[in-house]
Amino acid sequence: MKKEQFNVTGMTCAACSARVEKAVGRLPGVDKIAVNLLKNNMTVRYDPDVLSAREIIDGVEKAGYGAAEAGRTAEQKTPEDVFAAQERDLKSRLAVSVLLTLALMYFSMGAMFGLPVPAGFDMSSNAAVFAVTQLLLSVPVVFVNFNYFKTGFKTLLHGAPNMDSLIALGSGAAMVFSVFGLYKILFLLGAGDPAGAHRFASNLYFESAVMILTLITLGRFFEIRAKGKTAGTIAGLMSLAPKTATVMQNGVETVVDIDRLAAGDIIVVKAGEKIPADGVIIEGRGVLDESALTGESLPVEKKAGDTVMTAGVNTAGHFLMRADKVGQETTLAQIIRLVDEATSSKAPIARMADRISGVFVPVVIAIAVIAAAVWLMCGAGIEFALSIGIAVLVISCPCALGLATPTAIMVGTGKGAEYGVLIKSG
Repeated sequence: MKKEQFNVTGMTCAACSARVEKAVGRLPGVDKIAVNLLKNNMTVRYDPDVLSAREIIDGVEKAGYGAAEAGRTAEQKTPEDVFAAQERDLKSRLAVSVLLTLALMYFSMGAMFGLPVPAGFDMSSNAAVFAVTQLLLSVPVVFVNFNYFKTGFKTLLHGAPNMDSLIALGSGAAMVFSVFGLYKILFLLGAGDPAGAHRFASNLYFESAVMILTLITLGRFFEIRAKGKTAGTIAGLMSLAPKTATVMQNGVETVVDIDRLAAGDIIVVKAGEKIPADGVIIEGRGVLDESALTGESLPVEKKAGDTVMTAGVNTAGHFLMRADKVGQETTLAQIIRLVDEATSSKAPIARMADRISGVFVPVVIAIAVIAAAVWLMCGAGIEFALSIGIAVLVISCPCALGLATPTAIMVGTGKGAEYGVLIKSG
């Protein structure tokens, strides 16, 4: 069996990760799969004689998402860089969305709260200008947040609707219905029916369409910030190891990159330097601060024959040590791996959230259709019936359903790691 990690793009909620997990899990030769929504990756244990990495990637792409082998993407970026870029993008989108949404709310509902709306822009005096102004304020918000529509309808067409599908359907339906209302207003005004135009002007949903997008973007912004902080904690653990080491070769001291260290190398550790590998002191002595790994607040004296671990700091003294474990075999590397795996593994409550959100979206869509159909059968007009269906879609976008638990687990494990509390699994 081979264990490999893949980067996955396009996942936005637990329904997405459940869909990817199901699609890859169906492939022949797959023994185990763990999809990490917060880190946008998956770890697959599979039989290389039956299945290839390319076929796994194809399986993810057929489900409507993107995938690549970890470490083989064209441009290598650290998780912190990725989250920082996403945070900048969301911040700019959020600024545009909030500014225009507030302006839209002012024009559409300001009169209800007694706010002074400019003459000619209120519903009673000019329904056409009232509606067109809302459309012009809505379009930029839809444009900057168009990714929700692209992802939502893509997954819907693949038969795997997710939270983005709900957002796209709710906001899209509100926009389409409002544009229809705008045309009705213009048609009725042209036909000399201002009362009818006024009635349609009071049933526009532009503000609902953009409010959905703005609030979801706000939620995604906070989510990315939480991810970035946790990624920073893991990076902080990784930075405990030094980047170089001084190796004794034929009586000559040579500085080498940490990646070039091999078991059996004789390493020189001077006062003030970090220990680059796990090993045993063979000559000299030192006073080591090992608090990063052991939590021991006081430095410990070490002499020939004593074991030392990566990331310990030699506060005083000078010694030679033999490297026994280097790279991914060191205690520090194993700690980082444990923390990383703990964020990838799922607690029972997280698996329950995934199962709920996996059926939540299609159930909500079905309820919206049934609600609209029942009102139609009861004799309500098509506009009213559609508004009922839209209302169901609009209020049913709780992305937190699938994100709250894994976010809490990831932040908790990362914060624990800062204080030396390590959580082994979900």
